[in-house]
Amino acid sequence: MTQPAGRASGTLSIGEVLTLLKREFSDITISKIRFLEAEGLVTPERTESGYRRFTGRDIDQLRAVLTMQRDQYLPLRVIREQLVDNADPGPVAIAGTGLHADDFRAGAGRVRLTRTELAEQAGLAESMVAELEAQGLVWCTPTGHYDEEALAVAGIAARLSAFGVEPRHLRAFRVVADRDSGLVERIAAPRGSPRDPDARARAQETIRELASLFIQLHASLLRAQLVRAGKG
Repeated sequence: MTQPAGRASGTLSIGEVLTLLKREFSDITISKIRFLEAEGLVTPERTESGYRRFTGRDIDQLRAVLTMQRDQYLPLRVIREQLVDNADPGPVAIAGTGLHADDFRAGAGRVRLTRTELAEQAGLAESMVAELEAQGLVWCTPTGHYDEEALAVAGIAARLSAFGVEPRHLRAFRVVADRDSGLVERIAAPRGSPRDPDARARAQETIRELASLFIQLHASLLRAQLVRAGKG
């Protein structure tokens, strides 16, 4: 049987790429791949009939982009700069803050811990985890487990406790996060449409970009306040 020309040359169709990447990125869709192409983050070959054919390098680039989005919560602007610089997709500093975007990565449910396991991994007493939960700083997923975000918060709380900071002192951070997430969702909402997968992809990218900017703003304001107080 004669192989299709694209297959013989070692390239894959967009549907085959979707099947391949779906194993690692459960939320990937054909629309998302097309969106990343439109944003210039991957440039597949085109057949004479206009069909996309992806090389191994294209797939590696897609995998790098999707990994940075999933694990480091980076906006496409930062990812694009990193790819242009041909840098290793490791932690990227957020300009002017001294922070890294992977400090704010989304867990997406990849970690499933009991309260005892969360306490052990974060280096906290279970009673402290219970207090964090009472303050609305960590919570269980619908499956009754704690995820990566809870582990990140608990780990930071453990480090802050060495300075005498208690969970009740951190409640204000939850209030600010609630307010900011609501603002991000309101700004991004007009850019998404339930009937347009490409629009949903653009809305998700807007959310990433806004989250990155809000992080920069918070860090810059804190630093400015400390400098003004003569403590920075």
